[in-house]
Amino acid sequence: MATKRINMKDIAKEAGVSTATVSYIINKRSDQVIAPQTIKKVEEAIKRLGYVPNLGARALASRHSYLLGLLIPQTEKETKLMFSNSFYGSFLSNFEYEARKKGYNILISGTDVDESYLDVARKRSLDGIVIVGVEIESDIKDLKQIGIPTVLVDSYGMDKELSSVTIDDENGGFLATEYLIGMGHRTIGLATGYLTKEGVNTERLKGYEKALANHGLPKDGRYVYSGTISYEYGLELGLQLAGSPERPSAVFVTADILAFGLIKGLKKGGLKVPEDISVVGFDDGFLASNMEPALTTIRQDVDEKARIAAQLVIDAIEEKEHGSNIVLPVSLVERESVRKLVLN
Repeated sequence: MATKRINMKDIAKEAGVSTATVSYIINKRSDQVIAPQTIKKVEEAIKRLGYVPNLGARALASRHSYLLGLLIPQTEKETKLMFSNSFYGSFLSNFEYEARKKGYNILISGTDVDESYLDVARKRSLDGIVIVGVEIESDIKDLKQIGIPTVLVDSYGMDKELSSVTIDDENGGFLATEYLIGMGHRTIGLATGYLTKEGVNTERLKGYEKALANHGLPKDGRYVYSGTISYEYGLELGLQLAGSPERPSAVFVTADILAFGLIKGLKKGGLKVPEDISVVGFDDGFLASNMEPALTTIRQDVDEKARIAAQLVIDAIEEKEHGSNIVLPVSLVERESVRKLVLN
């Protein structure tokens, strides 16, 4: 026999109050003044009866779905890059926790290169959207026109009326390259994802080029390696470099996952890190300090980035904030993957 679903009338009867009062308390109606002792009675009744809110009914009553979309564009057709990079797992975990604390659920979706963000938002009746890594401004035009609260993460050259949170990617590239130069390296490679006009990889490339220019070192296209941000591409590149007589003495890698693959490929090709070639990564996730050798890398605060993104989109939904563009700092974490060269 099916168990009867507990509803607001049951709670009202148990607590000795009206159904309307129960509704006000459950839906956190700020326009209603309710005595603290009444709130306590209702909350105790909810606990005793094991009441679970009907989110569908809540959405109909409030005209909100309490659902946030976390969209991660896939920049290449038929790829599965979303969670091959641990950055996304960390970001997702913290974003979901912050949203849940505020009473929101999340929908996670990759979007193909030819898929509309607006279609995703409409199909799922999203209250708001956070998009990680938009590279083409026209992709978000429709969202802005119909007024869906939208927050951009790691997106450059976009409409500043939309809230956004980024890190100082250019400075990260600069810090990594400057450090390698300070350690005596003069032929420094860059291993990166595909370079697009407004992407984070391009920002990190700018920092790399700026550091080289500051020290009068030439930009050499032979030392710029571009592919997918993946362990697999890193492994392939490491094997390639191990077999090349023209390899650089050090490589700045624009993501730790790519650096892990690179180091593995170099080792499989017979080279040692950092004895034969030095490596600096970017992100400083959990594995960076636990691999062999421990990875020198640029640290970004992914947890804080996710928390801010969730807060910005909820503030926009609840009309508490309009258009905040936040840039978080980065720093270099020195470990074991870089060798100091003695210059003649």
